[in-house]
Amino acid sequence: MDEMRILSPTAILGYGFPEESFNEGMKKNPHVIAVDGGSTDPGPYYLGAGISFTDRNAVKRDLAIMIPAGLKAGIPVIIGTAGGSGAKPHLDWNVEIIREIAREQQLSFKMAIIPADIPKEEVRAKLKAGDISPLSPAPDLVEEELDKTGYIVAQMGIEPFISALEGGAQVICAGRAYDPAVFAALAVKEGFDRGLATHLGKILECAAIAASPGSGSDCMLGYLRHDHFVVEALSPTRKCTTLSVAAHTLYEKTNPYVLPGPGGKLDLYNCSFTQETESSVRVSGTRFIPSEGEFIKLEGTKKIGYRTVSFAACRDPIMISQIDAIIEAVKARVHSNFAGFGIGDFFLDVKLYGKNAVLGMFKNIPSDTGSELGIIIEAVAPTQEAANTICSFARSTLLHYGYEGRISTAGNLAFPFSPSDLKAGEVYEFSLYHLLKTEDPGKYFPVSYETL
Repeated sequence: MDEMRILSPTAILGYGFPEESFNEGMKKNPHVIAVDGGSTDPGPYYLGAGISFTDRNAVKRDLAIMIPAGLKAGIPVIIGTAGGSGAKPHLDWNVEIIREIAREQQLSFKMAIIPADIPKEEVRAKLKAGDISPLSPAPDLVEEELDKTGYIVAQMGIEPFISALEGGAQVICAGRAYDPAVFAALAVKEGFDRGLATHLGKILECAAIAASPGSGSDCMLGYLRHDHFVVEALSPTRKCTTLSVAAHTLYEKTNPYVLPGPGGKLDLYNCSFTQETESSVRVSGTRFIPSEGEFIKLEGTKKIGYRTVSFAACRDPIMISQIDAIIEAVKARVHSNFAGFGIGDFFLDVKLYGKNAVLGMFKNIPSDTGSELGIIIEAVAPTQEAANTICSFARSTLLHYGYEGRISTAGNLAFPFSPSDLKAGEVYEFSLYHLLKTEDPGKYFPVSYETL
């Protein structure tokens, strides 16, 4: 085989795509339809809570088009990081959607299911053996943090997908996976260069985001050859340019020349981008360098409490000019009021949109204060009731806080919603963002089959 064609329908399963673009891609006779189903981008909540950040109806709509098209064409459909985070409840959720589509459309096919969950005791044993190391900026893992951790997933590479393809799977639904793996697996199985296949997967993982204008809700096609690959936009409204494709190669990476992943890293020092046609770009020169030893990335979260938030706005220039001092005084008042009351430790924060809400985490970045501020009061406490109490008290204190030069005494804030305080529920943070050293990464990703 001299060329493999890979169709990426959408940036994340459930983000949608125009059927016209998808049909255009199918006219090109792809060898595989692959899609990334999730990400850590939405934060730790969805892994911790065991729910998807993508909508069920939206995911079903995408798969209800993709799976019948793949079966009709006789090509595999591959899904990675099912349900958004790829733990057991997310994988089960996605598998049930596939079963539902099969029943409703009377489809028959062989499905591979690949979980990515790692038992906590396995991680504990590896920790004691010195085989767990942190990914910066995560701290060293300690057993106390492991004890608090709920779902733990490992990020699989191409090997489990290759095993499922060799087992005759027509549809593959997998747990947490390295984003490019679903696009590269069939190509590597068929003898194509792993570096080029992985780099192509890195671009296709977000579909038409790598085009101009970019969109996470449109399709892209990759043509993989033995010494280069070509990426092509499938909508007449988009084009792949050298700038858009090169920029996406650097996307989410701290080093523009070295892209690490399962089994090794991509070396891009000699990579080149060439405009092939008006809507496609040719890429060559990528090399895959195997790592010394086998490592898999672990992700896990712990529950740290419950959150309540209140949204407000301020347009008073006198208050805005003193806002930092006012916020500190309000925080001090809240802590003083509830010290020793039995509420427990709590976290209180006020984000000021229009003044450092986005860049405030970085030091020494100047920020002008505008004429209007959006204000988010956030309270996190051991129980929802305690979070409600802290948020409510902070909100009322800020609403009526007296400051020098204050003219209006009716209230300092405007609230867009009633009720003003919104219960956001459980709060999670990442407790595992580490590498696990292993002799055999494949043992953590067993493949099972189901005939529908």
